[in-house]
Amino acid sequence: MVDQQQVLRPIGGAWDTRPLTRMHTSGGSNETTDYDVMNVYFQPDKSASLPAILAALVPSITTAVLLLTIFLLVKKPLRRIYSPRTYMETIPEKDRTPESSLKRLEWLRTFRQLDDKFVLEHSSLDAYLYLRFLKTIVLVCFVGVCITWPILMPVNATGGGDASQLDRLGFGNVRHKDRLYAHAVVAWVFFGFVMFLVARERMWLIGLRQAWYLAKANASRLSSRTVLYLDPPKDASPDSDSQSNFGDDAVRQWIVTKSKTIDDAVESRDAKFMTLEFAEVSFIKQASKKITKTRRTEGLGTGVASNHDAGADAAEIESARPRERQYYLTGNAAHLIDHLRGEVKEAEDKVSERRNAYSAERTDGHSRCAMFVEYANQSAAQRAYRGESKLHIPVPASLAVQSRLIGVVPSEIIWKNLAMPQAERLSKKSVANILIALLIVFWSIPTAIIGTISNVNYLANNVSWLAWIKNLPDPILGLLTGFVPPLLTSQLASFLPNLMRYVAKASGQPTTVAAELQVQAWYYAFQVIQVFLVTALSSSATAFVPKIINEPHHIPQLLADNLPTSSNFYLTYFIIQGLGSSVKNIMDWSDLLQHIFYEMFIYKTPRDKYKQYISLKGIAWGKVYPKFTNFAIIALAYSCISPLVLGFAAVGLSLFYFSYKYTLLFMVVPKIETRGRCYTRALQQILVGLYIGELCLIGLFGLRKAKGPSIMLVVLFFATVAYHVLTNRYLNTLEDHFPDEVLSADGESGEQSPLLAAAEEGQADGDEASRIQRLGRGARLPRSVVSPLARFLEPHIYASHRAMHVFLARTAAETDPPPSYSEEDIKKAYQNPSLTSNTPVMWLPRDNYGLSKKEVESLAQDGFAAVDEGAWVDEKGEVDFERQDLRSLPVWKEKKTY
Repeated sequence: MVDQQQVLRPIGGAWDTRPLTRMHTSGGSNETTDYDVMNVYFQPDKSASLPAILAALVPSITTAVLLLTIFLLVKKPLRRIYSPRTYMETIPEKDRTPESSLKRLEWLRTFRQLDDKFVLEHSSLDAYLYLRFLKTIVLVCFVGVCITWPILMPVNATGGGDASQLDRLGFGNVRHKDRLYAHAVVAWVFFGFVMFLVARERMWLIGLRQAWYLAKANASRLSSRTVLYLDPPKDASPDSDSQSNFGDDAVRQWIVTKSKTIDDAVESRDAKFMTLEFAEVSFIKQASKKITKTRRTEGLGTGVASNHDAGADAAEIESARPRERQYYLTGNAAHLIDHLRGEVKEAEDKVSERRNAYSAERTDGHSRCAMFVEYANQSAAQRAYRGESKLHIPVPASLAVQSRLIGVVPSEIIWKNLAMPQAERLSKKSVANILIALLIVFWSIPTAIIGTISNVNYLANNVSWLAWIKNLPDPILGLLTGFVPPLLTSQLASFLPNLMRYVAKASGQPTTVAAELQVQAWYYAFQVIQVFLVTALSSSATAFVPKIINEPHHIPQLLADNLPTSSNFYLTYFIIQGLGSSVKNIMDWSDLLQHIFYEMFIYKTPRDKYKQYISLKGIAWGKVYPKFTNFAIIALAYSCISPLVLGFAAVGLSLFYFSYKYTLLFMVVPKIETRGRCYTRALQQILVGLYIGELCLIGLFGLRKAKGPSIMLVVLFFATVAYHVLTNRYLNTLEDHFPDEVLSADGESGEQSPLLAAAEEGQADGDEASRIQRLGRGARLPRSVVSPLARFLEPHIYASHRAMHVFLARTAAETDPPPSYSEEDIKKAYQNPSLTSNTPVMWLPRDNYGLSKKEVESLAQDGFAAVDEGAWVDEKGEVDFERQDLRSLPVWKEKKTY
């Protein structure tokens, strides 16, 4: 017997909500969540009752409280995991989160006192915008509650239907057609507010980004005045004059050509070097441990000067030296360290040979694939970036390949992709899009295969060669059917963004930022299709996607038939999400266990331990934005059908906001800076929720034969389309380019952009230009009331790039001195590191018997640079390094701001 049930089960960082075909068996539960206490089944076709919701909430709250208690207990001893931003030396002291005391709950005071702007001033622009995005969608839900609950809930509750319990508050309880005008009017008001808010936020972000780029510290960066040409002029060559090809403002150029052979040789050299370093460290550890053990057995002291037979020490040293079996049949052995030293030397020679060959080939102008061009100033670089592209490959806009990039930081570059011709990049991008589309549509196949594990009892009864499964002990069978399937599903789904990131980089994206933006687009499509629509429509993507493509006129009816019946599921979906995933986000079990595992079993050299220690947790914008964009889409789609969803969404999203605020204040150091592009893309993606909600209402009104409300919603739908097209037409250019008025005299000119400009610089002049401020003064309204209203409703004044300079006054962009560069810094800035990188300095741990000193001398004789400072082997034979003064370590590198 098979029935369809909505199941809440983990999917990556979120909860998977797709329908699950469940077979009744004699075994235990077939599905569990990340936490056994959250093993709740949802049946969207039944009435929603308060006891049912409480049945889901109580265990969720209990689990959340338990996890928070554990967090409070382990936060202090695991400071490196849960509050590294308060003390890590890799973070400048001025940018560390203050923590006045190590008391267990002292961080709560800091958390409460610091606002989001602290993240902007001391972390990154993207981190601040992410928190703003979460607050924006919480605001959308809160305003939706204020609009829909007082109007639609009474209308629905007295709608004349026979629904019971909480279903009486939904659209399905309305039987009188005239009452549907209330839903149409509310849709106009609420959806209109959402459209205004999205446009307002996009305009605000335009002003912020302009002010950010024009701030003196950022405007002086080399990347701000450098343009990357992915399709440079054919006559450009290493010997050609940059000004002849790129204008009089061009200062210098860096040509990128294919260097795969060098890249491979350098990668091989570094890998062999790390193997050699590991062998050297292992030798010192083992020899030191054996000598210590021998001397303790003989009752002697430790140290170089100890009274002990040197011959005995030599024997221990020789027995500890690692060996490599070269001839397994004869048993002859050679010293592994000597062998590895020879391999590294051979690898160094190969790198030198290939670099010499590369220098000879580079004089051929036809070998260039990309070029970096530095311009005299930021204005000239922006004008060059806006210039008409010479790429004339007729392709759809969705497959268009950008031929110019600006603001590219050297650390963001994927060098192997820069050497890729544009035609090859276009073809790879097309293949990648097709591959991801197929993955999204057919995602149900791997999840169904995993789902069969939960039905092993059924399979054992019907498949003869699986009958042995019935003989397994009940605990093992319960683990196999109840724990393994959701665990595998969760791991598979959490791996999906990483897979998309790999595909994006393999498709030829030139930078990690471009790859992350591509991941955001793909993962957003997955979230909307698989996590929302497949759930809401109680179908599979392979079933409804072809139907939508072949019969688009049936979309309203399809949504109207299915969306309302699944609304009850989302009442608890958001709360369980907020309680479960937000606490999990802070606890971060995976990072904690990974840190402990690598520390104990993998990282054995000082270099490995140092890298793990300074590598703070990052945040993948392409993964987190789509998840919460989908949350907003779900809330908007159900806003006029089941208003209760908005309230639950507001609470759940608020919990996520506080969770991410903590991680960004205390734990996370963003590794990728998209400079607001993820935020503006997410704002546009939210509008899909309006389209789905409008189409669903059109279908519902059509089923009720409510002509008037149907006409109102059809008009609203086309108004939304027109709004979307017009705002993109006027704002897309400003989001990507700077107007000449803004760039004039590097932003110091008195001329202003007609779209985003204040009449005069400064708060007082901005208030004078505000129509709302003038009306407020005329009506003698309190300034505390008028000013916030004016700031919200007049972004063209209060979000101009001049006004935003005041907003950024305390950020590093305004307070840091302009970066300075040596001629060597500039020469190597946009040069492939494989062309200049040297063999690293070997870092050995110092021991009590002088072994490391002898190895340093031996390595020097063989031509290797080595040191034994800042790290040591303790009495237990374990390696550690100096954590209190990282700058004194031989591997410390000052970061250069490009």
